[in-house]
Amino acid sequence: MDIARSLRDEAHRSNERRLLVLSGDPDVTRQRARDALDAAAVPREETTVVGPEGVLDCEHHRQARSDELLGRTRTAVVLDAHGELRPNALGRAVGAVDGGGLLVLLTPPLDAWPDRRDAFDETLAVHPFTVEDVTGTFRRRLVETLRAHRGIALVDVDSDRVEQPGLTNPAPRLVGGPPELPDDAAFRPETYAACRTDDQVAAVHAFEQLEQPGQAVVVEADRGRGKSSAAGLAAANLALGGNDVLVTAPTYRSAGEVFAQAAALFETLGVDVVRDDDEEPRVLTLADGGGRIRFERPADAVSLPGDPDVVVVDEAAALPVRRLEALLAAPAVAFTTTVHGYEGAGRGFSVRFRDRLAESDHEVTDVTMTTPIRYAEADPIEVWAFRALLLDARPPADPLVEGATPATVTYRRLSTADLLADEHLLREVFGLLVLAHYRTEPADLARMLDAPNLTVRALTHDGHVVSVALLAREGGLAAETRETMYGGGRIRGNMVPDVLTTQLRDEVAGVPVGQRVLRIATHDAVRERGLGSKLLADVRTEFADGMDWLGVGYGATPGLVRFWRDNGYHTVHLSTTRNDTSGEYSAIMLQPTSEAGEELATRHAEWFCDRIASVLSDALDDCDPDVVREALAAVETTPDVSLSELEWRLVAGVPGGASILDTDPAPFRTLALRHLVDPADADALTADQERLLVRKVLQADDWSTVADDLSFVSRRECMRALGRAVERLTRLYGDDWVQEELDRHA
Repeated sequence: MDIARSLRDEAHRSNERRLLVLSGDPDVTRQRARDALDAAAVPREETTVVGPEGVLDCEHHRQARSDELLGRTRTAVVLDAHGELRPNALGRAVGAVDGGGLLVLLTPPLDAWPDRRDAFDETLAVHPFTVEDVTGTFRRRLVETLRAHRGIALVDVDSDRVEQPGLTNPAPRLVGGPPELPDDAAFRPETYAACRTDDQVAAVHAFEQLEQPGQAVVVEADRGRGKSSAAGLAAANLALGGNDVLVTAPTYRSAGEVFAQAAALFETLGVDVVRDDDEEPRVLTLADGGGRIRFERPADAVSLPGDPDVVVVDEAAALPVRRLEALLAAPAVAFTTTVHGYEGAGRGFSVRFRDRLAESDHEVTDVTMTTPIRYAEADPIEVWAFRALLLDARPPADPLVEGATPATVTYRRLSTADLLADEHLLREVFGLLVLAHYRTEPADLARMLDAPNLTVRALTHDGHVVSVALLAREGGLAAETRETMYGGGRIRGNMVPDVLTTQLRDEVAGVPVGQRVLRIATHDAVRERGLGSKLLADVRTEFADGMDWLGVGYGATPGLVRFWRDNGYHTVHLSTTRNDTSGEYSAIMLQPTSEAGEELATRHAEWFCDRIASVLSDALDDCDPDVVREALAAVETTPDVSLSELEWRLVAGVPGGASILDTDPAPFRTLALRHLVDPADADALTADQERLLVRKVLQADDWSTVADDLSFVSRRECMRALGRAVERLTRLYGDDWVQEELDRHA
């Protein structure tokens, strides 16, 4: 209790946070947590417990629901890690604690904790491995950081021993003056008076752009920098200007600060506001009939109900790219997003969505906020969390790797021991994965260090990582396991066998053993030099003799499909639903390395060709035609062109206008599929003609839509262009009599 009281006093004086670790018997640590928070005078209404049970009379969430903390501020969070420790939950708990507050972590005895297996470890035990095969490297490293960092008190409740008191005795801080206000501000002066840092002033000032249609504002910051507060102040001013402001976020609680700041500013200004709820308002309407601020769930917000003037997306990085893209249809839109992700929300926003935003009709204003508001700069708990979860991991600086080429790099098999022994190496590997992928979470660090089915391979230049691949062993499944999958049961960590067995009904797909490329990333400074391809070639050389296949599954874009095709991977499946995070349809591609792998790949390539025409006219009718072109070009088979006499006569009549495609699209699909998969002449059609085949013949869009989307001057010209493409294919694949029939109608 004395430790807790002292920690809270110091945290309050310095406007920093402190961490209290209570290790030992579960029941004792939970009781000590109650005593500690009572001694530290933390109100229960300002406390949240994250764990299996509500050990305090306060708000409670299981670790699986720790996302309820996103965008919120608590004086204390108690994280009960006795049953499990989810790295994402740890990050979210840290991010929710306010300056002057406490994070209380309940753990088994620290020395024994890394060697104990918990419920999170069970999620890493991918068949055929068991939980005993999971290592405790992540928690071992976590314990080391707890013992090495300032501001962390360690108490062994079994022996009543204080291992370290956690007090830092910080020097008095200089109190800066108020932030400077912009000279050309359009928002009310009281708005800027409510800002607490120059960064927040800059963010609010940027939001003024949203008063004009065609504008987009992006505010990026780490947690605790006041971006949601800035959005709330701006939303209030936009409503005062008569605008209908729609706010969306992963949950209403995530956007709670937006509404709280807007309501506070209305009160300061003496503006009468009608609330739909006194405690948690989802609609704030100006009483004089002006504007309003309203919340909609992301699933509802994408349709822009009520035609809002402005959309504000809070915690945008936690939303699927597809939904973010739909919101660009709003007249003006703002996105606030977390850079280093306590949330573990991934980098879909920065990796995938920023390109879509740049291509939109909006003029984009970017703001970056770095100065903390909720706690002081250099807060020791933020420093610890960034290191423990590698939230700020970075690849090596550009000058260190700029000379890298396939001839200068070294292929390295990086074991967990290698990564744990070299912090710089670990940070470079993980930093490269974070910056190059749209979804990397704190939990991925634990998976990389502990999961027995994962391996890390890298290329290094002068000791620095320039390209990295994270691989997962899959397949080799027992008959009983395969039967479970075939019956609809899910088997964790075997994505390729799972899809081929459960969705595609191949009961023996889980027999061959493979290595799936979970992630591959190359340093931005040395891209387009063949390093990714060099890494994949070295991976094949290492694993080919002991595996049946190499594979990959990913959100398909034209460039990515082309990359994998160029490296010898072949399409066997396109998903029929979009990935929630990337917003793309996922592709599965295989590269066989044995006879068994060849049989598997050939079987599924042929079936893919048999079904894909029907799928493209149904579930995949909105798939990017360039993704379709690239995916079909990467299929390793030759589709049959066996048309009946009547079908050939129909096809031959289209170029001259004697017949029409809509009479029977099937033979046209057969020709289109043959050309796109294995063309007799790769230069027979232009890229635009191939897109036309995809959109009209395979995806069965109506003529007017195809003409508009592919920029034809008229529907008739679109039909003529298709006729020319059909004529070229007919001459390539038709017999002599078919050529005569074609000439007859010329």
